[in-house]
Amino acid sequence: MNRATWISPRAFFQLVLSGTKFWHHSGGRHCHSKRTRQTFMSEVIRYKGYPSEEYEVLTDDGYYLTVNRIPFGRENLTPGGPRPVVLLQHGIFAEASFWVENLANNSFGFILADAGYDVWLGNNRGSRWSRRHQNLSTDQDEFWDFSFHEMALYDLPAMINFILKKTGQKQLYYVGYSQGTTIGFIAFSAIPELSQKIKLFTALAPVISLKHVTSPASKFSFLLPDYSSKSIFVRGEFVLFRKPVADFFRKLCSVTLMQQFCAQLIFSAGGFNATNLNMSRMDVYGARFMDGTSAKSVVHWKQIRDSGLFRYFDYGNENQARYNQSFPPLYKIEDMTVPTAVWTGGNDLIASPRDVAVLLPRITNLVYHKNMTYWNHWDFIWGLSAPELMYYKIIKLMRCFS
Repeated sequence: MNRATWISPRAFFQLVLSGTKFWHHSGGRHCHSKRTRQTFMSEVIRYKGYPSEEYEVLTDDGYYLTVNRIPFGRENLTPGGPRPVVLLQHGIFAEASFWVENLANNSFGFILADAGYDVWLGNNRGSRWSRRHQNLSTDQDEFWDFSFHEMALYDLPAMINFILKKTGQKQLYYVGYSQGTTIGFIAFSAIPELSQKIKLFTALAPVISLKHVTSPASKFSFLLPDYSSKSIFVRGEFVLFRKPVADFFRKLCSVTLMQQFCAQLIFSAGGFNATNLNMSRMDVYGARFMDGTSAKSVVHWKQIRDSGLFRYFDYGNENQARYNQSFPPLYKIEDMTVPTAVWTGGNDLIASPRDVAVLLPRITNLVYHKNMTYWNHWDFIWGLSAPELMYYKIIKLMRCFS
């Protein structure tokens, strides 16, 4: 192995851990001008020959969210009449480009556009393209005072209402992946009027519990602190990889001889199957993998794993004042009446089969479930077999709920 590109496992994990922290940064470090955001996502989409639009959506609590639109496919380059609308929502440590990172015939966003859908790609608060607020900057703790709870109750309704108003339609299809399913379960069970705007909720690798998670990353959860209103470690942004580590990954993944090693490092948290990945795209995956989020959101997931309960954020001795009870309220998934289709993976180390088995009976209107026996957590968005085994079947099912 070339000595210039080699790093010992011990040194590597020291490097990673040195960059894994809750931190405060200057306001300009993660600020993106409107032109920068538009340039990146629009170029990704237009490079493949598709039309691209981009909008900012304002939530009720003051966050600006970037949403990208592929209004029609490259087979029909004229808008024509109204097309059925679908919103794709990413998971944790991710952003909208995950849906269009593969080649056009292997990316769900493009496949849907070519199938006649008006495709929208959402970006939750705190992700790379949604870091603006009416009154707060990203170097203020208050900006990062949210978890996936607020994404569900503010981000998702804002995006759905904006999309429906823009398209003039009354309902849309919602596809969530990983934490994108989490916020769907919360929003559609807690906000009945929002659930009536969803034709079909497609949940890919759904997560509401981490009790039986087998991901190697879960072994480090003990390093995360419990909540304390005075603790600096549950404030601000959670950055898994700081810039030197991120740059190292980009360079590592662009070296052909290192792509297998790079893939194992990146994908080991959710399961790794090289035969179902386009290894030539590792430089793309490495460049945009592991986006940021809030420290509070990560701590919320730790609470759910420790308690084994899908419930609101646990504020400890502040619960009584906030919730009028000693413990956080449970999320009532059973109240959700939206038709729901679920795809799961037998080798998923994050959305584990045992946790999924607890979820499924709680879905009141479960219309379809398919377990992909050999799939891991990443196969749902990047798997080479995803179009044939899942994407086209989702489209067929969506047409049944037109």
